[in-house]
Amino acid sequence: MNIGKHIFGVGAMTGISRLFGFIRDMLIARYLGAGRLSDIFLTAFKLPNLFRDLLGEGALSAIFIPMYTDLKKDDTFAKNVFSWLMLVLLAITLAFEILMPVVVWILAPGFAEDPGKMQMTVTISRIMFGYVIFVCGAAFLSAILNAFSRFLLAAFMPVMLNIMLIMVMLGTSMYAGTTVLYAMAITVVASGIVQCAILWTRVRRRHFGLRLIWPRWTPGIKRLITRLGVSIIGNGFYQITIIAGTLVASFQNGAVSWLYYADRIVQLPFAIIGLAVGTVLMSSISNALANGNMRGVHIQQNSTLRRSMMLILPCVAGLVVLGEPIIRTLFQYGAWTHESTHAVAIAIMIQAFVLPAMMLSQILGKTLYAAQDVVTPVRTSMVSLTAAAVIYLGLFPIIGYLAIPVGLVISGYLKTALLARACRKRHLFQIDARARRAIVGFGILAAGLGGIMAMIPIAGPIALGAVIIGYGMVYLPMAWIIDRNVGR
Repeated sequence: MNIGKHIFGVGAMTGISRLFGFIRDMLIARYLGAGRLSDIFLTAFKLPNLFRDLLGEGALSAIFIPMYTDLKKDDTFAKNVFSWLMLVLLAITLAFEILMPVVVWILAPGFAEDPGKMQMTVTISRIMFGYVIFVCGAAFLSAILNAFSRFLLAAFMPVMLNIMLIMVMLGTSMYAGTTVLYAMAITVVASGIVQCAILWTRVRRRHFGLRLIWPRWTPGIKRLITRLGVSIIGNGFYQITIIAGTLVASFQNGAVSWLYYADRIVQLPFAIIGLAVGTVLMSSISNALANGNMRGVHIQQNSTLRRSMMLILPCVAGLVVLGEPIIRTLFQYGAWTHESTHAVAIAIMIQAFVLPAMMLSQILGKTLYAAQDVVTPVRTSMVSLTAAAVIYLGLFPIIGYLAIPVGLVISGYLKTALLARACRKRHLFQIDARARRAIVGFGILAAGLGGIMAMIPIAGPIALGAVIIGYGMVYLPMAWIIDRNVGR
């Protein structure tokens, strides 16, 4: 497998999706602002995303792909897992539709101070929760394609959601904000149907034999569910931490929206680089471990680490220096205020420092999952993310919503340290001298250029674009030289 080619391809597709995602967020900021209506939409949208992470792109994919590979991509196993998934998702959807008032109260208790806000959040959440069945189904179909080293279509699918939301916001912009809100909720569900239909067609066309059957309890399903249960506990701690952050932020008006936009900006480089690395590395390392090729595992890890750090470290410097100009350029229009721009920018400047830890955690975590070790990632998640929740609750009375990005940074590095220790004990990860020297060089270069960039006045979008392009044109050739020479 040409791992660099696949990482570039997946990263490019993810980048396209995120580009449309930013256009979507700019329209949300324009039409809904960063207050009551945007808080309702973003809170309701968290629910299907939580289950997508737990039962779709997160725990299930990480466990299914190594087992599917070990079983020589057995069609019967895939059909059975898919059928069980659909049955479980149907039951979850019905339960949440009934219990949604309680769920929303738990997720955002601060909304209860505005009864109309709470009731509308319940209604929008009920509409959008139907997305769970389709987006988790699409994530499983993507895992099938990824197991066969077909990454691009699956990586492109999230763009469908963004394109459809953009179209509906533009089409309903002349109506009141609540009308736009309902139209967006319905569109989220429709996009899930479209994604699922496209991926299903591709899977069937490739003759992978996937279809719904009557679910059967087999030893393979028992092993998968046991591992999945352990993994969901770990991923559940992450989701609990997200819920804790939303819960705490809901007591500060606008904070849910501020944190959402800050996270969107910080997650952009990680989505393009880190998620692409994780998607491709999972399949690649699973195959290498199945063949007993540890040298191949270490080579892939170090090569991926060098390249990913070469790209992520300048992003950290750029976000710290340019956080406020970026937010002002992207969102400060219509209902968006200068206060919101400043609030989001401060959160970005703090949260950006977690990116290197997230990148290394992605490599270490996928290595452990590829080795079919689901317990260690769970333990590290329980420790690090419990620490984050404690920080949220402890610091919120002092620094308000900024407690959430501070907690994310501290817990991110704690998780990375725990994963690295576990991998070293099992000889699953070794950073070679070349990677160490190259990463130090990238960091010094990014920090130096970031300091120069901080002294440049930025008066508008054209100046911002020129600074970013100039930064990249200077950094990338110099980083390439470092990787080719200092890293040897």
